[in-house]
Amino acid sequence: MSKNIKQGIQVTVSLLIAVFIFYYLYRDIDKDTILSSLRNTDLLLLTSSVLVGILGYWLRAWRWKILIETGEKIPVSTSNVFWALMFGYLMNLLIPRAGELARCGAINKTYPIKIGKLFGTVVLERSIDMVFMFLMIALAFLLQGGIFLEIFGLLVSVPALTAFMNNYFSIGLVILAGGVGLVYFTFRRYRQSGWVGKVRQFLRQFVSGLETVFQMKKQFGFWAVSVLIWIIYFFMMYWIALAIPSTSSLSASSVLMVLVMGSIGMVAPVQGGIGTFHAMVAFILLFYGISEEQGKIFAMIVHASQMLTIMALGGLSLLLLASKKESNLQH
Repeated sequence: MSKNIKQGIQVTVSLLIAVFIFYYLYRDIDKDTILSSLRNTDLLLLTSSVLVGILGYWLRAWRWKILIETGEKIPVSTSNVFWALMFGYLMNLLIPRAGELARCGAINKTYPIKIGKLFGTVVLERSIDMVFMFLMIALAFLLQGGIFLEIFGLLVSVPALTAFMNNYFSIGLVILAGGVGLVYFTFRRYRQSGWVGKVRQFLRQFVSGLETVFQMKKQFGFWAVSVLIWIIYFFMMYWIALAIPSTSSLSASSVLMVLVMGSIGMVAPVQGGIGTFHAMVAFILLFYGISEEQGKIFAMIVHASQMLTIMALGGLSLLLLASKKESNLQH
């Protein structure tokens, strides 16, 4: 079976799962109820959420640019990085996680920067985002500890988790050690092969990308923007909550909990978190007295505003990246 066929099957299966989850969640909601909620939504607050979201994407591009140009002799344009980033987000809607490689490829075709280094900066950026997400979870726990523990008790069985760890932790360590040993002996056995040399070269470039976090010059700006990005995520959701009558009474700490649960839903390996995001958001809103129906509608509006923005900017990026490629290479 060819690689393209396998990739096509993976994309199709992932999309079908997302569509099934979405259909299952919204099958009982009347379209007139959805349209009524949309008519009653404050368009000014909704538009503000979209605009501040675009600002967040621009800040992410600026932050990534700092990592990319560290150690390079050529200047990197924030504008080009922004469009590469939006192109990556667009590709994520088609193939989960493919956007990370797609945006690296877009930069690589625009600037003579090694793909290994670019991928290393993406992994570094994502790792930093993961740390900030855990910090958001910790903040949500401090502000909404009772709800947090109640949800944890419903979703996780502590005795079952303990039993699982006792039964499989040792096996996991053995498998991990075996995998590391296999990789080591494979490299030792075929260290003179051409493909091993290419892997080593890619790994050196990858490590150089990770090291940019220590070498970059704008340390304060990088970390300040990293904090600001998550503040923007919060206001994107908070303003939409205020825009919809059924959720306008939610407190800031309640919206923070919704943001945390929604972020967890977006991590699922389906296109754009379709279905999983909606399910997690609607589930947490039940704890704040929001009906399941209204919770799903809120999740739909939040998710649709982001996805439509990505599709619009991502589609535009296809045109702009192609037109800028030649001029940037000449520069």
